[in-house]
Amino acid sequence: MFKLALHWQILIAMVFAFIVSSFLPEVSKYIDWIGKLFLNALSMVVIPLVLTSIVTSIGSLDHISQLKRIGIKTLALYVFSMFLAVLIGLSLVNLIKPGIGVGLEVMDTKILGNLTTTLSIKDILTNIIPSNIFAALSGMNMLGIIFVSILLGIFINISKTETKYVMNRFFNAAYDLTLSITKFIIKLSPIGVFVILLSQLSNVADVWQLLGNLGKYFLTVVSGLMFHLFITLSIILWLFAKVNPWKHLKNMMTPLITSFSSASSSATIPLTMEALEVNNGVSRKVTSITIPLGATINMNGTALLECVAVLFIAQAYGIELSFVQQIIVIITSLLAAIGTAGIPMAGLVMMAVILNAVGLPIEGIGLVIGVDRILDMLRTSVNVYGDTCVAVIVAKSEGETLKI
Repeated sequence: MFKLALHWQILIAMVFAFIVSSFLPEVSKYIDWIGKLFLNALSMVVIPLVLTSIVTSIGSLDHISQLKRIGIKTLALYVFSMFLAVLIGLSLVNLIKPGIGVGLEVMDTKILGNLTTTLSIKDILTNIIPSNIFAALSGMNMLGIIFVSILLGIFINISKTETKYVMNRFFNAAYDLTLSITKFIIKLSPIGVFVILLSQLSNVADVWQLLGNLGKYFLTVVSGLMFHLFITLSIILWLFAKVNPWKHLKNMMTPLITSFSSASSSATIPLTMEALEVNNGVSRKVTSITIPLGATINMNGTALLECVAVLFIAQAYGIELSFVQQIIVIITSLLAAIGTAGIPMAGLVMMAVILNAVGLPIEGIGLVIGVDRILDMLRTSVNVYGDTCVAVIVAKSEGETLKI
């Protein structure tokens, strides 16, 4: 039986929402509660999904006890490259301002109240370590939740064998259960997106203006991803490894094309390792640590896209994020990227995490989800290329003789 892929269903739902809003705009006020139910369901699974995903990802890493010199270099380079990607995204979205002029209205007055609450850098740092984990869970303190999840994952990994086995089984079971619920909710996303977008379009004076803004958003993300891939990562590769970045790019075409078509970093791990070892001469000792670890935590392209998406949503609602709130976007993007690789539509979950962290309306996801599939393919390729660049730099720093 023929069945449309989910991204096509979502795209059709968006088109249908545009059509209905043009001829029957009053329909939205009768069905907007369906959209609220969908958003509530999505918010419901965000915290347990992020917590269990991060704990299981770090807790089950094979090489964390062996990381030492190679692992520290790898982790530092992954964080550094993701940080640069986020800065590129923030710079472009603040420069181009793709969301300005949409003119959406925030329906929940509580959100406006939260946005007027000023936070200092000291507040951000204080919130990273919550005094009460249960208060952090109920208060949606995303930075605190992510930090505790990372800490828990690390200590599970380095615990005694029996403790590690029991805790990993518990959190893996919790993750599988939460993931099943998430998959069910995501299957309903075409209905949710239709209702949410229809409600938003009923408050937009010029629909064509919105379409133009979405086009600008798409181009902003693509420009950022291409700049990071061709310029930033090439400069990092040349500075730290003194190798020809264009030759490296040519050698990595097979895993890049595969990751683009599959939109999965994990699925391309064997091809990525083979390309690095055969074409570039990187040792298995390096690739066996850097590439599986990168597929789990190194999300250059994803972190960049999420930052652009969150600021685009803020601009669409006419909300100006303060410098401190943009710092929160940076920190949350970096931390939320860890462990989200195995989650279906990971970008959707990450976006919900960041929107909650800065207090923006989560229904803004409905604006950008329609173009997410194409961008997902691009950002996955950037993620994989970032992994390969780090592998080459680490190999070079270990004194290996490479073919490039």
